[in-house]
Amino acid sequence: MESRQDTLNDLIAMTREFCEQRDWDQFHAPDQLAVGIVTEAAELLQLFRFKSLEQLKQLFESPQGRERISDELADVLFFVLRFAQMNAIDLPTAMRHKMAKNDLKYPVEKSRGSNLKYDELE
Repeated sequence: MESRQDTLNDLIAMTREFCEQRDWDQFHAPDQLAVGIVTEAAELLQLFRFKSLEQLKQLFESPQGRERISDELADVLFFVLRFAQMNAIDLPTAMRHKMAKNDLKYPVEKSRGSNLKYDELE
C-alpha cells in the first residue's frame, strides 16, 4: 500500500495515460463509459448479494474479500474518472454543486437520522 495520497487530478492523469498508451480513446464514448460504470458497480454489488450481516462482516475482515471489494470499487472509480476526463467534467466542481443542491433537498432539521427521500420529508 502506498503511503502518499494521490489527488483527484493525479488519478485522472494516471487513468488518461493508461488509456492513451493502449489507444482506447476510440472505445470510450460517453455511452460506453456509462455502461462501464454500471457494469463495474454491478460487479461490486454481486459481492454482497444474498449475504447475511455476519457474512458481510467476514468479507470485509478477510484480506481476500477486502481486496475483491477494493478492486471492484477501483474499477467503478476508473470509469467515473475516465468519463469525467473524456467529457471535460470537473469532478470537484460538480461534486460541490451537487452537494449544495443536496443541502437544500435534505435540510439537517428534517433529514437527520432519516432515510426518507427528499420528497417524503415532512
